[in-house]
This record gives sequence, C-alpha cells and structure tokens, in this order.
Amino acid sequence: MSSLGSEEFEDEQGPYLGEYEGDRNEEGERHGLGKATLPNGDTYEGQYDRGKRHGQGTYRFKNGARYIGEYLRNKKQGQGTFIYPDGSKYEGSWVDDQRHGNGKYYYVNADTYEGEWSKHERHGQGVYLYAETGSKYVGTWINGKSEGAGEFVHANHRFQGNWTDGAMQGPGKYIFDIGCEQHGEYIPVEQAQGEGEEDEPVTITVPKWKAGKITGITLISPEEDLEEEEEPVEEPSQEPVEEEPEAEDADVEAEPEEEAPEIAQEAAQEEEEPADIADEEEEPVLEQQVEE
Repeated sequence: MSSLGSEEFEDEQGPYLGEYEGDRNEEGERHGLGKATLPNGDTYEGQYDRGKRHGQGTYRFKNGARYIGEYLRNKKQGQGTFIYPDGSKYEGSWVDDQRHGNGKYYYVNADTYEGEWSKHERHGQGVYLYAETGSKYVGTWINGKSEGAGEFVHANHRFQGNWTDGAMQGPGKYIFDIGCEQHGEYIPVEQAQGEGEEDEPVTITVPKWKAGKITGITLISPEEDLEEEEEPVEEPSQEPVEEEPEAEDADVEAEPEEEAPEIAQEAAQEEEEPADIADEEEEPVLEQQVEE
C-alpha cells in the first residue's frame, strides 16, 4: 500500500503557492471553487474554505496518483477514492489523511480486502480475497494481521480456527464438502532457512497441522427446532374410554438406539490431508510504500 504527501506544498504560509484560478473571499483567501497548480507540479481542483482544501475535490499527483473525495481543512476526511502510482486503489472512509473506517482496497495482484480500517491498517472485521486461488479469509484483523477467530474458505473445503499474529495457531477443524470434518490443531514449528550473517543458521516459525479425529457433519435446521417446540399437544378426549385388560406377563423389549453412522475408512483415506495453507495466507508484497 502506498502513501503520498505532496499536498503539503500548498500551505498558504509558503512564499510561493503556485498558480490559482477560482473564487476568493473578501480577505483574498482561496474560498469556494478553484483550481490550483502547486510548485511541485501537483494540481488540485475543487472546493476551498478560507484558503484550505475543504469539501469535495480532486488532487492529482505528478507521479500519476490521484485522490477524488472529501477534504476537511486540507486533510482527506470522509469518503474518497485514492488511486496509487502502482495501480492499487482504495475506496472508502478517511480520517485525518488516513484510511480509517470501512473501505475496500484493490491490490496490484488483483487481491482485495473489504472491511474495517484503522490508521492505514486493516483493523477489525474484514474479508481478504485471494484472486489467484479464489480462497478467502473471513475474520478479525489487528494492526494489519489476522488475529483471533476466523475462517479460511477454499474451493472444496474450509478451515475454522484461530490466528495469532497473522498465522494459524491452536485448535481448529477442516470441513470438507464430501461430508466430513477433520479436527486437530496448528502447532508452531521452527524450520531452518539457510544461513545468515557469520554463517549462523536462520530459523523461521511456521504452523504445522496436527490432524486428529474425523467425524461427520451434523447440521441442525432452526426451522426444524421451531416446529418441534411449537408442536401442539393433544388434549384428552372428554368421552369415556373403556379400559382394556392388561396383558399378563407381557415381555416388552426396548428398541435399540441407532448407532451414529461411521465415516467409511476408504473415504477418509481418499481425502488428502489438508495442505498447509500458511504459505497461501501470506500476502505478497502488494505495493510500493511512498511517504504520504
């Protein structure tokens, strides 16, 4: 994600403010609609209030980036769209010149994130969609990383569990479309990754899936529960009923309970052990960072 800060050149206190065409107030300040060309080549066209960008406007950077949206006293605030030099784009809420609130970011590799933001970072509830695979993460974000309970949805299965500092960790389960669940947990494991300075080995920590039991999927329909609860109770008939003589020495056998269907071992063997999706969750370098 990129950030740009060329707008500071339009400070009204500078010795040279560039060219301006538009409305002014009685004090001579830029006020109303106008167009300005800044000394560094950036341009702004939109609303002013007492010399400050204020209201709806379009700011074009000389490097090709542009912002179309709302301003508050020279800062991006409200709803706006920022198109960055690398082609990535953000549409959503801004506060104090930063992505803050609800918004959607379109990355260079066609990935998207839609959800909550705080101070330029993904923060809160959101959905990250991986364009190449079609997989998506749905859950909580803290300072740009997935954290807490979440769900990773793939083409024919999904994982429900927990994330810590952007990586899957702790108990969870894979739910497969063939009708079974594999329970287990992700355990952090250190792996060697070549040698660093002074020929010292470098290790990284990656999550590894420790598979457990396989069970069937049990689905309970809320409508069925309501029907069972609301089933009317038959009132006793007012007509006298003749009592039938009880059968003597009648042997009554209880019906055996049906055993829960077991998943065929062959199906479990055919189902491949879920691949480690930690690598898939890692986001690529999405865009250049430039100072805003």
